Amino acid sequence: MNLKCMTIILAVAFACTFCHAQTSSGSINEDFRPSPLNQPGQEYPQVNSQGYARFRIFAPHSDSIRVSLGLGGQGGTRLSKGSDGFFTGTTAGPMDEGFHYYHLTIDGGVFNDPGALNFYGSTRWESGIEIPAKDQDFYALKAVPHGHVQQILFPSKSTNTSRRAFVYTPPGYGKSSRRYPVLYLQHGWGEDETAWSNQGRANLIMDNLIAEGKVKPFIIVMTYGMTNEVKWGSIRSFKIDEFQTVLTDELIPYIDNNFLTVANRENRAMAGLSMGGMETHSITLNKSDLFGYYALLSGGIFKPEELKDKAKPRLIFLSCGSKERPEGVLNAVSTLKEAGYHVVSYVSENTAHEFLTWRRSLRELAPLLFN
Repeated sequence: MNLKCMTIILAVAFACTFCHAQTSSGSINEDFRPSPLNQPGQEYPQVNSQGYARFRIFAPHSDSIRVSLGLGGQGGTRLSKGSDGFFTGTTAGPMDEGFHYYHLTIDGGVFNDPGALNFYGSTRWESGIEIPAKDQDFYALKAVPHGHVQQILFPSKSTNTSRRAFVYTPPGYGKSSRRYPVLYLQHGWGEDETAWSNQGRANLIMDNLIAEGKVKPFIIVMTYGMTNEVKWGSIRSFKIDEFQTVLTDELIPYIDNNFLTVANRENRAMAGLSMGGMETHSITLNKSDLFGYYALLSGGIFKPEELKDKAKPRLIFLSCGSKERPEGVLNAVSTLKEAGYHVVSYVSENTAHEFLTWRRSLRELAPLLFN
């Protein structure tokens, strides 16, 4: 994938998300409730049925507070100070449904909201807010059998250290000698290996799909993709070689030696969101003998000429939000189908470069894998 195109896609997506949050939408319903991602017992931030967010911060000795929403924190909602020392404010318009990062700028300094839980994004721990989605049931915590997400440390000679990954094993794993396919699932720029289980709810999505009989159970491996070794704005300088070595020469052998996997190409997939999609694009082309399934989630496209003379993938999955110029994905799918590839596209309605797009994408991708 062209890195310049990737940078443009990300910039446009972030700008669209910010503009949406700042667009007036008429009268505001006063049915605000605490965000699902608040710290225990904290009333703010709050969200209402229209998708507006309201913030309230106690800072009696401060002069100015602005809430910056979205990856990178563009723009902001200014809060007004009351005589009681509380700063309060509401977004100028409804936000997209789903998860969003944000932080506070207080008198020029950057801080997290003490009322909200924190999530790793923008290369730092950011506050998180959840705008309940109409279709949130597919990633909700339900009374179904649950798999496990465990932290592992695997040796990496190439980086001269032990590296961390999180591994999702489906319900029933280890109770028999059954072996499972594996999806290697990558985060985006500014995030790390915690993103897909924390922000993405990947384990709950899988638990629910398995309980509904919609997927063949498989293992998911999530590790740090070294995306943050480059600063935002310099993504074009990123080189895949170091991470490719860690993933293909060190992590995959470790997983196959320590988990009940089916260790062959037909039972191994790679997917990634945003810059993780860029990594997936490069690694699957470089190591087509290792992966049978490729998925780019808001992470670019494949072209037939790139895939020529390489081991043919069993599936190519391309997705994005409807606010991310989906015509690029749809046109690529048509071209790939004409060239004889099995390819599936998905466009998430009314979302941009954000986690509801990627949660929905995983929901659509998972049933297609390993069949």
